[in-house]
Amino acid sequence: MMLVDGKRLSGIVAPQQHVGMVAKTWADIGKPMPFALALGVEPAIPFVCGMPLPDRVNEGGRLGSLLGRPIKTVRCRTVALEAPASAEILIEGHLHLDETAQEGPMGEFAGYVPLEPVMQRPVYHVTALSYRADPIFPVAAAGEPVEENHTAWGIPSAAQILHDLRAAGLAVTTAWMPLQAVLHWLVVTVPRDWRRRTGIDDSETLCQRIGEVTFATKAGAVVPKIIVLNDDVDPTDTNELVWAFATRCHPLMGHAVFDHIEAAPLLAYLRKSEKISAGTGKIVYNCLPPDEWGEVLPIRASFRHGYPAEIVDRVKTRWTEYGFH
Repeated sequence: MMLVDGKRLSGIVAPQQHVGMVAKTWADIGKPMPFALALGVEPAIPFVCGMPLPDRVNEGGRLGSLLGRPIKTVRCRTVALEAPASAEILIEGHLHLDETAQEGPMGEFAGYVPLEPVMQRPVYHVTALSYRADPIFPVAAAGEPVEENHTAWGIPSAAQILHDLRAAGLAVTTAWMPLQAVLHWLVVTVPRDWRRRTGIDDSETLCQRIGEVTFATKAGAVVPKIIVLNDDVDPTDTNELVWAFATRCHPLMGHAVFDHIEAAPLLAYLRKSEKISAGTGKIVYNCLPPDEWGEVLPIRASFRHGYPAEIVDRVKTRWTEYGFH
């Protein structure tokens, strides 16, 4: 939300997000939506709030399950809501979908200030402001990586996509959104025996299926590019990921291309027509070995992968004995 004046805020109210669903429910009965904006809460809260849970699944219940305890709340003063008791600052009021005010321009999660004209967004009317003595006001400067959009949004999104892929019967070891790729890349790794585990015979079909499942999810709707690798590569190691993508991805073969599907309008490279339609092309990069190899993986030429584990461990344990720091 952006500060408009002393008693008003404005911000995006996306219909596919929970705030948009709840706001529409209130608008359908002709009333503004009550809201409570809690700033400076315990760190687990924004991570769960950034997680793309299914429609109308309560974040509070998921958070309590994650922490293994109820979330302590306090009653708001001017709206019939409860808010996290850990908040440093609490702003209360009502969201009016039928009233708009200017929002932006400002830096976005892709790392750029949009070139489009300033947008008109729904207005939040503030009815109360509460705060602790000497409150801590948390700030996230949206823009070039790495910032909180990429951590509190990207990490739980990858976790949800991993769950969705496994629920679809796909043998997936992990899913990860590299923080430097600002939600534009998702890396999916699979074991060498993925054919036996999934019943899929060729890597292009596997990539097609991974794309179909991912792009249909709330988290995957944002992601335009998926990289599929074997799980001998650690996708959280950016150096290893760049090396693997450069050397294992055939430029012409095996990729799954999706011509025109839903996409986040804030993706950095979209044309104006794609932003308006909220749709673009997406791709799943096939970085798996050629199908003719079967379950054979590339032999990695490195000390860590080229020597028996006991030798690697012995050398690492005795490293300082050899005169190295």
